[in-house]
Amino acid sequence: MLHLNLFIFGCGHHRAAWRAPGSAAERLGEIAYYESLARIAERGKLDAVFFADGHSAENVADGPRWFLEPLTAMAAMSRATERIGLISTVSSTFYTPFHAARMLASLDHISGGRMGWNVVTSMFDAEARNHGHAAMPDHAWRYARAQEFVDVVLRLWDSWDDGAIVCDRAGAYARPQSVRAVTHHGEHFPQVQGPLTVPRPPQGHPVLFQAGSSEQGRALAARHAEAIYAVAYDLPAAQAYYRDIKRRVRQAGRQDPVPIMPGLVVYVAATEAEARAKQRALDELLPAETSLRQLGTFIGQDCMDWDLDAPVPSLPPLQAYTGPKGRYGTILRIIETERPTVRQLLGRLAAGGGHCTVVGTPEQIADHMEHWWRNEGADGFNLMPPSLPDGIEDFVEQVVPVLQRRGLFRRDYEGATLREHLGLARPPRR
Repeated sequence: MLHLNLFIFGCGHHRAAWRAPGSAAERLGEIAYYESLARIAERGKLDAVFFADGHSAENVADGPRWFLEPLTAMAAMSRATERIGLISTVSSTFYTPFHAARMLASLDHISGGRMGWNVVTSMFDAEARNHGHAAMPDHAWRYARAQEFVDVVLRLWDSWDDGAIVCDRAGAYARPQSVRAVTHHGEHFPQVQGPLTVPRPPQGHPVLFQAGSSEQGRALAARHAEAIYAVAYDLPAAQAYYRDIKRRVRQAGRQDPVPIMPGLVVYVAATEAEARAKQRALDELLPAETSLRQLGTFIGQDCMDWDLDAPVPSLPPLQAYTGPKGRYGTILRIIETERPTVRQLLGRLAAGGGHCTVVGTPEQIADHMEHWWRNEGADGFNLMPPSLPDGIEDFVEQVVPVLQRRGLFRRDYEGATLREHLGLARPPRR
């Protein structure tokens, strides 16, 4: 069946969502807001909720980006829900393996086996300056560190055997022979002794998500990823990525399913005209200056003086771009396919930054999702509602029942852990 995640992002993924009357802009520091979003997603039987994360605050006048630290928030959200998975971005560029392993293992215990982690290499100089660096290290360095980071985290989780704790009140609390140092010495982490202070997580390893589309990102995904987030503007782009990743996973000698979930922006209503009116209402709230700043972030250059009604200026090829290649490649594809003016491109990127966008009735949206699923475009979707909470409420109440009637999505949870939701085996201790 389809796998579905809710990607939680402020007031919604549209850059003007916070400006809408009745938005949740004043509630972004309230944990009750995020708990309610998780409960809505759980009511729809979604696999998980997902939090992205960033390490810098810029252009704060344009709208909210980051507020609560995701892992902290998920501790509370786990107590407000029962079955839905909880996934957070974790930066391999800034975290240390011991710190990340300890927090994620703790949350897996707290949630009863519902944690996942989306491993990313951070990319912006402003983030680097908050962690003691003058600028971000180069792409190859970041991915080499990410590879070592993941290896060490997995070893730390495996530093305790399953069943190491015996609680023998007349003897030992835990078997000493079942708890071992990892004794890691590497290039990026010269010494990690271990063992971890937290016993092995309920899932063995919290589920590892990955989202890189560069050559190094795909290589990391092929070796380690258990599920993948992707950027795909249209089905041909989705199919090319899907087939390449599945091929790489097989070449790595793995039999894991590794579900691939492209981002999906949905405007849903009883009629297509009503859905397009929803989209138009948000687009009209977004100032051009804010849109141009967002575009500049996506393409890595200043475009504040671009003529809004002229064609998009020529951009460097994908191979020459050193930022996040998935989104940049999508923007190049939009420009090549649609030949938009700058103004038209800004509207296209306002919600989701180039992820696939579907506007229509519940049946039309279900048709689109099923078509991708049946044609090697996706194993599921990372839902990116333009506005929250109404965007996920609309999806759960209107689209999920259609998918369920077609036999494409679960009517109830069959397992209790995120691994079970995704059809993944619990890894043995390495």
